[in-house]
Amino acid sequence: MDTSDSDTSDSAGAAGRSPGPTDEWWHANPPMLERILALSPAGMAVLDRDLRFVWVNEALERLGGLPRDQRLGKRLRDVLPRLDLRLDAEGIESRTRGVLDTGRPLVDHLLRGGSRAHPHRPHAYSLSIFRLHDAADRVLGVSFIVLDVTDRWRARERLALLNEVGAQTSSTLDVMHTAQTLADISVPRLADFVAVDLLESVIRGDTPRPRAPLNPPPQLRRAGQQSIHAGCPESVAATGQAVGFHPHSPEMQCMQDGRSRLEAMPGASTSSWFATDPARTAKIQEFGFCSLILVPIRAPSDVLGVVRFIRWQLRDPFEQDDLLLAEEVVARAAVSIDNARRYTRQHSTALALQRSLLPRSLTGGSTLDLAWRYLPAHASDGAGGDWFDVIPLSGARVAMVVGDVVGHGIDAAATMGRLRTTVRTLADMDLPPDELLAHLDDLVLRLIDEEQTADPSLSPAALGATCLYVVYDPATRICTMSRAGHPPAAVVTPDGSVTFPELPAGPPLGLGALPFESAEFDIVDGSVLVLYTDGLIETRDQDMGLGLSRLRTALASPGAQLDELCGTVLNDVLTGGPDDDVALLLARTHALYEDQVATWELTSHPSVVADARSLTADRLTAWGLDSLIFTFELIVSELVTNAIRYGNGHIRLRLIRQDALICEVSDASSSSPRMRHARTTDEDGRGLFLVAQLARRWGTRYTTDGKIVWAEEHLPADGARHRAT
Repeated sequence: MDTSDSDTSDSAGAAGRSPGPTDEWWHANPPMLERILALSPAGMAVLDRDLRFVWVNEALERLGGLPRDQRLGKRLRDVLPRLDLRLDAEGIESRTRGVLDTGRPLVDHLLRGGSRAHPHRPHAYSLSIFRLHDAADRVLGVSFIVLDVTDRWRARERLALLNEVGAQTSSTLDVMHTAQTLADISVPRLADFVAVDLLESVIRGDTPRPRAPLNPPPQLRRAGQQSIHAGCPESVAATGQAVGFHPHSPEMQCMQDGRSRLEAMPGASTSSWFATDPARTAKIQEFGFCSLILVPIRAPSDVLGVVRFIRWQLRDPFEQDDLLLAEEVVARAAVSIDNARRYTRQHSTALALQRSLLPRSLTGGSTLDLAWRYLPAHASDGAGGDWFDVIPLSGARVAMVVGDVVGHGIDAAATMGRLRTTVRTLADMDLPPDELLAHLDDLVLRLIDEEQTADPSLSPAALGATCLYVVYDPATRICTMSRAGHPPAAVVTPDGSVTFPELPAGPPLGLGALPFESAEFDIVDGSVLVLYTDGLIETRDQDMGLGLSRLRTALASPGAQLDELCGTVLNDVLTGGPDDDVALLLARTHALYEDQVATWELTSHPSVVADARSLTADRLTAWGLDSLIFTFELIVSELVTNAIRYGNGHIRLRLIRQDALICEVSDASSSSPRMRHARTTDEDGRGLFLVAQLARRWGTRYTTDGKIVWAEEHLPADGARHRAT
């Protein structure tokens, strides 16, 4: 009996177990178990039904840092808190109890935690638990196996970090947002504080200059930063502020030579350059600087900036593996930052081009009061192709035009500019709206041919462009409209009623071989003409019919100021951010009063020339424009004489006093007047030459029953005051 007890005690000590009432099963094959324990690199243990340790191998003893004799016979809940590892004791015991009760094994469960000596250095362990049975299938306890998988886990974490950096930084084309994303992802997974400083030129979208001696140092700006402390109190600059570094600082040297740096610096005294930077020195002393990684942000052309990764004293210092990881993180983010820089440059160029092509100011003179809005869709799309313009015409008339080029970016903005310039040129020729659109369509067809010849794979930017052209005559109060695939204009009368005049739609520009039609409408004085692009009425959540209904409701505001009405339309019609660019142009009409227009019907006889001069002089005297009598007597005399000599039928003379003094002579002939340069011996041929010399400008426009030759001159200061009264 004594011998048996001695043998049992010796076997228990050799196997690293404690004897107990259920240890008979343990003697099945002790030598084999001894060999397994000696050779296994995994930490292994056996627990009885009360979750007490009855067996522990040497690998598990080393893993936890707790001697074997302090584990055996102890419950799991009592041993885990005493280990050198900081693990979830309650969670582990709960899972172990679950395996014991259900018999379902737990395989390769990941545990994460730091050691007590290095709490900020995380470790990972794989835990597997299975239930033990004897030959009679009685439950004896559980066994668990623990493997240190920290290296494998860190590799996965680093790979996940790199994938996240690549995915999230590439999701935006904003330089500042990309830099901030880099900082956000890196804290706290890689560092306690991260600052991304970029060259000023990079943030503007300019190409960085090649590296040169840093005297003076380049201008940097804090593009992004993140910290484990709320508000980044360790930072010496807020996001968006300029930052500076000493020429001999590690940051400047890093940008100069393009090489990363890993520095462990427990105090400011170890670096002489800190003496010139008291602000950073104070922060380092306050937060306990531990180690620093500096990585240049490199692009194919040059260095774009520098990233600072900092750990404080409560955390383990950076290692060489951390430097390699930081370099790879920054390298992936650098691609996105450089792409964002290139986009910023292209976007800025497109916007500058669009701003230069769109009118900086609009004026309708005394004929129209104007208000307008231009609302781009998404900033990431760049400049768009929506445009509008107001063009003064002869006879106190005013043309309004709004158009839409498909797409965004430089191509759309450039095409928009060409169309707008063409419309202005054609408008100066006083073409009717339908003829103007026909000529504009011819230009678009030529543009399409040019673009397809240059690159057949590209879709021409001008194809499918739309346009609405409107001419308002304050003398007749008639509005003439024509459109090319564009939404119809709206007319708001002074009492607040809103109509959309029936107007043939016409094909979009660039289709060719299809006619354009125009229509005339009487406009009540004081009405508001509303021109807009389809981005206002067509969005993802509303079709054109619903958009027009909302527009009608928003416009029904009698007496509203035009600027206020613009805001009301945008707020009420757009339910969210626009899906497409929006151009909105409002114009309140002001008709000419009867005393501002004088019209006479003249016969086609030379004797009426004197009558025309007399009528003109009397009218200018009544208007208080005596200083212009001599000039306009000559202009009227020459124009009426030409109408008698070269025209047909009756002659009409009309004088208009508005922003300028206008003289119009119409006849039934469609022949074009031509200014000649008469020789000194010629007795005639100087009429239009004299008109051109006397008038500020002159020209000809054609009507359905002939033509009108007109000339205009500025009003004198006293005449302008008389007009204002």
